[in-house]
Amino acid sequence: MANVFYEEAGTLKVGSVLTDNTTSLQIESIHGKRSKIKAKAILLRFENPPAHEFMQQVQAIAAAIDVNFLWECCEENIEFSGQKLAADYFGHAPTPIEVAAIFTLLKENPIYFHKKGTDYRAAPPEILQAALAGREKKRLAEEKQTGYVQQLLASELPDTFKPILNDLLYKPDKNTIEWKALEAASIAAKMSMLKLLEQCGAIPSSHDYHFNQFLYEHFPQGIDFAVVPSDSYQVDLEAYPLADVTTFSIDDAATTEIDDAFSVTPLANGSFRIGIHIATPALIVTPDSPLDEFAAQRLSTIYLPGHKITMLPEHVIQHFTLSEACQRPVLSLYLEVTDDFTVTQTFSRLETIEITANLRLDRLEQQFNETTLHKNQADYPFAHELKTLWNFSNAMEKLRGKDQDNNLEKVDYNFTITDQDRIVISERRRGAPVDKIVSELMIFANAEWGKQLADAGFAGIYRSQGNGKVKMSLSPAPHQGLGVAQYTWSSSPMRRYIDLVNQRQLIALASGNDPIYTKEDDAILIAMRNFEIAYTAYAEFQRGMERYWCLRWLLQENINTTGATVIKESLVKLNHLPLITRVPSLPDLPLGERVTIGITQIDLLDRTLNASFLGKCED
Repeated sequence: MANVFYEEAGTLKVGSVLTDNTTSLQIESIHGKRSKIKAKAILLRFENPPAHEFMQQVQAIAAAIDVNFLWECCEENIEFSGQKLAADYFGHAPTPIEVAAIFTLLKENPIYFHKKGTDYRAAPPEILQAALAGREKKRLAEEKQTGYVQQLLASELPDTFKPILNDLLYKPDKNTIEWKALEAASIAAKMSMLKLLEQCGAIPSSHDYHFNQFLYEHFPQGIDFAVVPSDSYQVDLEAYPLADVTTFSIDDAATTEIDDAFSVTPLANGSFRIGIHIATPALIVTPDSPLDEFAAQRLSTIYLPGHKITMLPEHVIQHFTLSEACQRPVLSLYLEVTDDFTVTQTFSRLETIEITANLRLDRLEQQFNETTLHKNQADYPFAHELKTLWNFSNAMEKLRGKDQDNNLEKVDYNFTITDQDRIVISERRRGAPVDKIVSELMIFANAEWGKQLADAGFAGIYRSQGNGKVKMSLSPAPHQGLGVAQYTWSSSPMRRYIDLVNQRQLIALASGNDPIYTKEDDAILIAMRNFEIAYTAYAEFQRGMERYWCLRWLLQENINTTGATVIKESLVKLNHLPLITRVPSLPDLPLGERVTIGITQIDLLDRTLNASFLGKCED
């Protein structure tokens, strides 16, 4: 039976001819597989040796041939067949095995021999040298990659990984040797690449891993501010009249960016004047100034447990924050209010105030609360002013149609990180009297200033809500959730860029100047769009870090079981924590059902935990 040496699907093979139909042949390989092969794919025919021995002898001869010498045997720029090259190399009429050996070398060394149809041509010297250099480079890279894999599997981080560690963690280039090695080691170790890097000591802090990822994505140049000359943010207080009012702020103990303060001044016949005083960084953070570039890039102060990234440099904040016993420039909104809490007149004024006191929530709420209000106690600072603002706030809330105490069941969570890196998570019921005062006065100011901008034809950035959706636009529209005809953000200009932009307009309006922006100005539209994108990203980051610290707290307190409330299908909210998790084993229970769950396998890098249903609370 005749045997053939042929090429099929890019591979050289040997087999026996079953039938020969001239243009094609039926071939049986040495493994018994039968195939139809075109005649042009047949490289040579032979009788002996038997097909099953042929390839062994071919490989032995091919292994003994120096491919460099074989290349040198070829004439430059001359095409040749495998048969001719075999005859030239061996110096005699070659045997089928010798011809097959030459074909094998031609096939296996494409950088030496370039195929031209059924013939070949020796690679030009310069092309060959470049190809050999590339092959050597690839070999060295593979060798290096293998070494990296071995180091990673031995829980050792290669030195070359260290300078590019953030890239590997957060935005890897999958064409690099380091990434390929990490991927291969991960597969071999049967663990995620993140866990493998942690095992190698590349992630010493799970907190820093999450924090640095945020910085990598949003602050690639870091969070430090460039130095700004102090004379660029000085304000001449004598340019603004000093208001004859007694002012106080209300904030938690950690607040350093104090944007707002309040005053209550008695008038004739039982009426009074309420002052809402807002810090004015817009006086020096002017469009396109160096400080504006900082603010426009950051767009908002970013808060997370134990840390914050401010929108403005700290020394600028300290120049404008409404600190106790300091004189500061402010934009004031004054409300003339009758004894039945009807607002008869409002007006805005750019002026200076001296802040009498910074009231802090932790102490203030012990003195000013539902109980002391009910008992009519007034033995604490600003008791009369606070009670007046409390009654006014109730009236404004009712006027907005929101006097149903919807916030009484809602809880805010405060995160405190101690020096020992321990986490304390405390609950605070929303809707306390002090909350209502601050929220109602801010709602009134933002709605009123939005109205003033709209009435004057000044461009402003508004927040509206309809059908449950909140959006930002340059056109005033109702905010159904708050029950107001229009609403701006203008009360936190040190912390939000939108407020800063709106404050520039309000200062121009109060000063009788032309607006800084028009409705056709691209700058205000760009600011609004950039803010929306950044604010969404920051909020997601803040939620992620709160989840991280909740998991840290569970580990810290060694919590294995806890109560929870069903909020949606298999989702529950843990008691006393702002933490929602999925419980796959949760049975079909009504919303609001209180259950007990077990907690295992908390992963701080993935911010996950395993939760299992243990039973209803009453069980």
